[in-house]
Amino acid sequence: MSAATDRGLDAALAEIAAGASRRDAAGPVGGFPHEPFALLRRAGALGLTVGPRPVSTGEEWGAVRAVSRADASVGRIYDGHLNAVERIALLAPEPLRGEELAAVSDGERLLGVWGADPVTDEGEPARLTEGATLRGVKVFCSGAGGLDRAIVLVRAPDGSGPPLLAYVDLGSPYVEIDRTWFAGAGLRAAESHRVVFHDTPVLALLGEPGAISAEPVFSRDAIRTAAMWAGIADCAAAAALDALAARPERSELAGLAAARIATAHTTIDLYLAEATRRADAPELARFALELREAVTTAVRTLLDEAARALGSRPFATGSALDRARRDLELFLLQKRLDPLLARAGNRLLEGRA
Repeated sequence: MSAATDRGLDAALAEIAAGASRRDAAGPVGGFPHEPFALLRRAGALGLTVGPRPVSTGEEWGAVRAVSRADASVGRIYDGHLNAVERIALLAPEPLRGEELAAVSDGERLLGVWGADPVTDEGEPARLTEGATLRGVKVFCSGAGGLDRAIVLVRAPDGSGPPLLAYVDLGSPYVEIDRTWFAGAGLRAAESHRVVFHDTPVLALLGEPGAISAEPVFSRDAIRTAAMWAGIADCAAAAALDALAARPERSELAGLAAARIATAHTTIDLYLAEATRRADAPELARFALELREAVTTAVRTLLDEAARALGSRPFATGSALDRARRDLELFLLQKRLDPLLARAGNRLLEGRA
């Protein structure tokens, strides 16, 4: 990334951060955050990984972290965009691959990856039809209403086998966005709506069934998402420390909280720095799981210490700390690590038996 791009992105992020509380207050019906993405487009951030001088994996994760610190909802959509760009680069057939990556590089495509299935009363999960169209529902579709394309995880027509990756033009009239579904307290401007596909044409199927889980891309995606958590934690830590420092008197409780917040924050920094070193290592999958658990634990420690030291005021007045806590709590609930950790732990124990 050039110094000019760095400066352009820094200026864009400052402007995005300035509008974050306003977008949060507008809530899930406030509309897609077009202005922040226009700023990111002008700064060259949408084509960061496929432009004339693509950045390293570590720099990509750093960009996701920086955007998420400015506005978690914008970071959530940006994370999905970069995830989709990597999948297109690896899996899309030509000439589609070249056309799409050129459009991304020029800032003319905003992409996403939609994977969450509905529960029983939300509709039938999206499937590929015999006619190679999509029919059914996906939920938590971040960026709905503003993305140009999405990679949608769907099942085969008979519902069997691992998920397929269907690449879809969201400008199709056969895509319906249900903006009444999402009413969460966190990530309120991420436009994570319920989407209904009415025999929507598919541009291409990407890779083989189950390609979503292929390594090392799957683990790099997991670390990219953890970098988003880190960005929101950056916002939370800065807000908490500023609030503690602004108090007229120092107390032992405030000092202890500040030290623990700083320690948790450093833990996040160290794990992501190590992830950058291991980005192409064979054991990335195991490390990515450990990293996500470590970041999750550090985030929860940071938020708990801030709440106990500061009390209810920051959360009653809608501060940046309150927004960061709501964003993190919702997002961490979406990524349930316990089953994965339990399996990894049992494999570890079996190896020592």
